[in-house]
Amino acid sequence: MDSEVLADALDYVRDHQTPIHSLTIVRNGHVVLDAYFWPFQEGQLHDLASVTKSVTSTLAGIAIGRHALELRQPLTAVFDQRRIANLDEQKRRMTIEHLLSMTSGLDCEAGRGEITLSQMRESTDWTQFMLDLPMRDEPGSRFEYCSGGMHLLSAAITEATGLSALDFARRELFGPLGIGNAAWPADDHGVSYGWGDLHLEPLDMAKLGYLWLNNGRWEDRQLVPEEWMRAAVQAQPQPARNGQKYGYGLWVYPDRHPRLFEAEGRGGQRISVTPEKNVVVVFTGGEFEPGDIGAFILRAIKSDQPLPENPAAADRLATAVGDAATPPRPVAFMSPMVSTVSGRRYTLAENPLDLKSFVLTFSGAEDAHLQLELGDRIDPPRPIGLDGVPRVPSGGEFGAPVAVSGRWESDSTFVVEYNEIGNINMYRFRLRFSGDDVDVQLSERSQVIPSARFHGTSVN
Repeated sequence: MDSEVLADALDYVRDHQTPIHSLTIVRNGHVVLDAYFWPFQEGQLHDLASVTKSVTSTLAGIAIGRHALELRQPLTAVFDQRRIANLDEQKRRMTIEHLLSMTSGLDCEAGRGEITLSQMRESTDWTQFMLDLPMRDEPGSRFEYCSGGMHLLSAAITEATGLSALDFARRELFGPLGIGNAAWPADDHGVSYGWGDLHLEPLDMAKLGYLWLNNGRWEDRQLVPEEWMRAAVQAQPQPARNGQKYGYGLWVYPDRHPRLFEAEGRGGQRISVTPEKNVVVVFTGGEFEPGDIGAFILRAIKSDQPLPENPAAADRLATAVGDAATPPRPVAFMSPMVSTVSGRRYTLAENPLDLKSFVLTFSGAEDAHLQLELGDRIDPPRPIGLDGVPRVPSGGEFGAPVAVSGRWESDSTFVVEYNEIGNINMYRFRLRFSGDDVDVQLSERSQVIPSARFHGTSVN
């Protein structure tokens, strides 16, 4: 691969301030590039979002290979100890394969912010909720993106193996791949979230892609049945969204040149595999378009043979990788309103984030602290960089990093960027102070919550 073109890709990220967190490229079994973009750092976990679905599907393939499940096994047989509502002949024909291919026929709606997933999460038993849904279509007749169906698949793995998907993965997948650092939440019944929220390091994500590239084989072990893996990357008969096609938990692009398949998640999470070029590419980020950088990667693949040595290009790429991981130069600025707002607690009106109150405390020209009351918890004060350099304390959800920075936009308006890097969400708070009041404008880059404007009042 051409180091000059890869360096151009990193320059593009810098020049366009692209919110990418990491970029890993593996070709011919070698790590060609492993870059981290500050404040995300090497060794930190990152939320895979819906890439998790591809991992859940791979675990189902392993369970099928171990004869714990069968591809065309009816769901009613897997959950034969449960009383299932709306049980008709269509539901009796729903199988493991239908969950894998998103063609279950369940009345599961992807629109309106994945309304069915939200309803499932509000129920007391998520597995039972999904099993009880009425049927809308004949199983196998129509594709419908259904996150709850992947949670049902995770529950099927647990039912068949006696282990959560996380514990099954540690034994059958993560362990053999040498993946030791993982976080994967479970519901109240011990079922790992089948649709999302698995957290891994980017290099470990690349191991999964390399496993898929090699038809489920890792070194001298066939971890996933080869026959199942080949079927998983074939387009199923029912078309998916916007001309895309779907296999078993993986998006497939058989008509592209070169052909590829990939695991996708919101915010730009990707594990992309191009068998023809023997390449695996992993992206993590906080809402960006991976295709913008993917174009550079395709251009960098100049030959199937070694390229001539280019020390200058290699040095340029190494410098770009180092620069990407380095904090920007600080530039400090302070408003005269600091003494008015510092240390005061502001209680807030109802809002989509369920943010109850906040306290901003300024301790100097370059540093401050922000304390948030979210729902029924009060977070510890988090440091804020006022010099253009976010502070990155530990202690985010699942141990993921949180980068917080702030700046005075005017004498009365302070802007906070609260970046849950490893968990994708990047919140921006525009705080306009007036006397004892504050007007808050809230937005989130990946639109996981709607933008909102609400009021607050000082209580001290």
